[in-house]
Amino acid sequence: MLIPLRHENMRGRRWPIITFTLIGLNLLVFLLTNGPIQQQHQQRAQVRIQILVLAATHPELHLSSEANAFVESVKKQMGDQWDKAAAYERTSTSTHSNPSFETDDPVQLQQEMDSLCEAFEAQQNNDILDKYAFVPAHTRLISYLCANFLHSGWLHLIGNMWFLWLAGFILEDNWGRLIYSVFYLVAGAAALQFYGWCAPGSYVPLVGASGAVAALMGAFLIRFPKMKIEMALFGLIFRFRFKAPAYALLPLWVGMEFLYGSVFGAASPVAHWAHVGGFVFGMAGAYVIMRTGLEQKASDAIESKIGWSADPDIVRATEALEKSHFDEAANILQNHLKLKPSSTDALEMLQQVQWRRNDIPAYLQATAQLCQLHLKAQNSEAAWREYEAYSNAGGDNLPAPIWLEIARMLEAQQNFDRAATEYERLAQAHPTEKHSILALVAAGRLYLKRLNRPHEALTCYQTANTSKVPHLDWQPNIESGLRDAQAAAAQSALLAFKN
Repeated sequence: MLIPLRHENMRGRRWPIITFTLIGLNLLVFLLTNGPIQQQHQQRAQVRIQILVLAATHPELHLSSEANAFVESVKKQMGDQWDKAAAYERTSTSTHSNPSFETDDPVQLQQEMDSLCEAFEAQQNNDILDKYAFVPAHTRLISYLCANFLHSGWLHLIGNMWFLWLAGFILEDNWGRLIYSVFYLVAGAAALQFYGWCAPGSYVPLVGASGAVAALMGAFLIRFPKMKIEMALFGLIFRFRFKAPAYALLPLWVGMEFLYGSVFGAASPVAHWAHVGGFVFGMAGAYVIMRTGLEQKASDAIESKIGWSADPDIVRATEALEKSHFDEAANILQNHLKLKPSSTDALEMLQQVQWRRNDIPAYLQATAQLCQLHLKAQNSEAAWREYEAYSNAGGDNLPAPIWLEIARMLEAQQNFDRAATEYERLAQAHPTEKHSILALVAAGRLYLKRLNRPHEALTCYQTANTSKVPHLDWQPNIESGLRDAQAAAAQSALLAFKN
């Protein structure tokens, strides 16, 4: 299984409100409709199967116009197989799930068919899938919107929402919320219509955001062709990560969709032609937005709203980065930071440059500096985000002062379990620094006073007591903690023995 994990620009200038809203709407609609759809699906399938069986065994029966159109569409798809299936049904009664089918009375048969046709029409008017999903045989205007927010299962939903997040938030940041919103909705409708052209007369309901998401992927290819995407390849006994530029991965994906669509067509449970149509629309739409200057106007409007004025060095570094001149961009930013070491804009861009250069040590250093700046600014959310980025990139040796502040921040947020864990990790990573003593004492205190885990507290105090780092100033605290932890551990053991 091949899964995209992230790309090189996982930050925006402001919160991706529209992307979050789209994800939230899809989740809400799924929670409200999944149960009823599953119930209606069984009834829907039963009525259609019975109509097909009765029409195949008794072609002389009269059908309503809607049911007849359905049967004719199935005949067209099956071709010669329809006649073979009909002949088999006429000579076999073992497959007749309804006993009334076995009668030869034309009146009873017609009554049965009339009843089924009424149920068929009622379902078309009342079932969620028939009303709101995209059915090429009887398209409704509302389905061009609603079908994009319906999903057939959790995996279907999660997969679409993950791709929506990866491709969507960066486009929202570049295009602005209005252009992005209109593009998404129009792209979803265009993808559905393309599928309708490729499968005319089909009664299979099409649901899911994958057509609109495919359009975002096509737009991503046009807008960020050289941006590297980190992929994970999972197998039964292995896991492998690699990075490749968008121009190498995305055309391969849409090529596979085109191949599957050509081979399987509408018979596949996956709407490959909707993916292809959405992707092509996304490429064309992104090109138009870029060439007409709409993107630049939207970007300028965003900058004016957030009140950000670019430093000349940042502008030069941005231009070098867009041309993939990573060394030049890094030199500009490093010189800028010598004069303005607290520039978060420069550090964030340097972080991005080092990631794209695949210089992980330099990336980790920039991330640690960013984390420190956010801590000084008391921006705990941003500091924690940088700490997670540091850890996710393989960093396990964050400078002790920064790490200590991260753990204290967690403690202040009453996340005592995670805070104690971070204190212990700090002490293990920096056993020769004074901060390790502070971390061990803090971890012992949390285990003892907050988490009621005296044995782990005792271990922390004992480790601090035997540390080779000079700690005379902290010795009274350590000895007091040792006594309290030993007493609590003894009491805990006694209670366990009694029980």
